[in-house]
Amino acid sequence: MAGDHAAAPAARRSAAIKEGVEKAPHRSLLRALGWTQEEMKRPLIGVVSAKSELVAGHMQLGLVAEAVKAGVRDAGGMPVEFSVLGVCDGLAMNHRGMKFSLASRELIADSLESMVEAHALDAIVLIPNCDKITPGMIMGAARVNLPTILISGGPMLAGRHDGQDIDLVTVFEAVGAVQAGLMSLEELGMIEESACPTCGSCAGMFTANSMNCLAEAIGLALPGNGTIPAVYSARLRLAKQAGMKIVELLERNIRIGDLITPASVRNALTADMALGCSTNTVLHLTAIAHEAGVPFSLPDLDAVAARTPQLCKLSPAGSHHAQDLDEAGGIQGVLRELADAGLLDTSVPTVTGRTLAENLKSARVRRREVIRSVSDPYSRTGGLAVLWGNLAPDGAVVKAGAVDPAMLRHQGPARVFDCEEEAVAAIMGRRIQPGEVVVIRYEGPRGGPGMREMLTPTSALAGMGLDRSVALITDGRFSGATRGAAIGHVSPEAAEGGLMALIEEGDPIAIDIPGRQLELLVDAVELEKRRRHWTPPSPRETRGYLARYAAAVSSAARGAVVSAAAQPAVAAAAGTRAREGGAA
Repeated sequence: MAGDHAAAPAARRSAAIKEGVEKAPHRSLLRALGWTQEEMKRPLIGVVSAKSELVAGHMQLGLVAEAVKAGVRDAGGMPVEFSVLGVCDGLAMNHRGMKFSLASRELIADSLESMVEAHALDAIVLIPNCDKITPGMIMGAARVNLPTILISGGPMLAGRHDGQDIDLVTVFEAVGAVQAGLMSLEELGMIEESACPTCGSCAGMFTANSMNCLAEAIGLALPGNGTIPAVYSARLRLAKQAGMKIVELLERNIRIGDLITPASVRNALTADMALGCSTNTVLHLTAIAHEAGVPFSLPDLDAVAARTPQLCKLSPAGSHHAQDLDEAGGIQGVLRELADAGLLDTSVPTVTGRTLAENLKSARVRRREVIRSVSDPYSRTGGLAVLWGNLAPDGAVVKAGAVDPAMLRHQGPARVFDCEEEAVAAIMGRRIQPGEVVVIRYEGPRGGPGMREMLTPTSALAGMGLDRSVALITDGRFSGATRGAAIGHVSPEAAEGGLMALIEEGDPIAIDIPGRQLELLVDAVELEKRRRHWTPPSPRETRGYLARYAAAVSSAARGAVVSAAAQPAVAAAAGTRAREGGAA
């Protein structure tokens, strides 16, 4: 981990498959790939791509990979490309497929670790895009602790409809508008055709762009990584630079463990709050910190949120998109604004080979309507908030910067659903009334399993105009495209005996986002009576990967990580709750 490398360049790991008389069979296999003697002498640089023909954010990754490999060769390295899987959350939304989305993050980390270790690679370049792929790759890279640089595929350009910029969330919300009789099917069709005009990760500050921006903020990616659009040639130039830079990082023996530190994680959290990123970043930064051995907890996040102003409002919180942020100065512009206010540790190293302070010398904010100043923020506190209370003693998360002011404090009767499909049917059937609180439970990491995103119900509520009067809470999670009083990651989850499991139809629930509170207003005697009659639900998945995932995954409050260390802790926690009759 950080600080444990020698001052001189480390011996090349790839010697394990290339050097010595006993490695003649290995060299024979490499010759079968067409390698020359000169290429065998070069350091082996893994180029890890998520390219597929299923994901709009990944279709251009082949071009990015070729640019990276050109840069590696120019700098004297030998690039070797391999792939990891990648789930498109948009395509997986609102059906069984979404159970595999978050769970796939662990498979990505495992597969990257396996490939790098099995083939004794010297350094790695990560080429992700979309949702779980970026954090999954970083988690796997943190385990092997090699020189590492990340270059994403870049964001999609926004679409246009009736003179306005639109994106994927526009389509989801239009579905709700059609169901409410507020939009025609013809207009929905026009929006559908226009919303996603190019390849790239969806254009708003959704999870994919959030994580690609935070990779830049933490120092794992070159300036521009988070915001240069996928279709711009500047993206390919950045990829070539990343390929050249990884060879330099190897020569200097600067590894990922030197970059992911308590200070750089705090910097990333600060940028997260200023940007108003997806609530999923809480899960992913927690998991990345876990893999890197960096202490991190939800109270840490809450402390950063309390001192960090929100400077940007990109879709779904506002009308701007990733391309606007790029024009405004990008992530470096945001970091410069924060650094000038003393909110960042600028002494941290980055993959440029320079400190953050040195990187930021040339950074500027060029569009103040996109990146506000610290003296004139959208909010004095960050875009995310952690809520506590009897419903969430271990915490819950809300994208506070995307909540209508009228819903920052709300109290209403619960409408209880034991899965997403039941809630969607009620919303689409117009059976949800203003003032109510929709509760979707048994959708947590273990109970779902897989902690599905709830973009369909939240978008339907927004499309129907109910986001200003209806709240939604869940032990599942939300897409970065969600807006409104949508509170997720409620921990402990219902399947583990959390208080979510005891809510009944009509129970009053109080939400106070500024006060960081989430309370079920039912007296303790009644709750104890309900507890005695509650039994844990049977597992929804009994075979395959999801069954194994459900048995080993930790709570959302701990990043929903799966590891050898997490498994006994999860088992112990479940046993304690069973003995005590539920979470305290």
